[in-house]
Amino acid sequence: MRLWVRFLTLDTTDDGASLVEYALLLVLIAVVSILVITQIGGSASEAIGKTDAGFKK
Repeated sequence: MRLWVRFLTLDTTDDGASLVEYALLLVLIAVVSILVITQIGGSASEAIGKTDAGFKK
């Protein structure tokens, strides 16, 4: 019975996030940031190219 009680309370003894959870969160933020910057960079490059072509006319 004591083993079962220890098993049930095992998860509730964790007070905060562990280093692994913070690392996973950091990786997720980095991946999303890279994807967003890549998309914005492509759009910005296309807009600058169109503007440049308009000035050359």
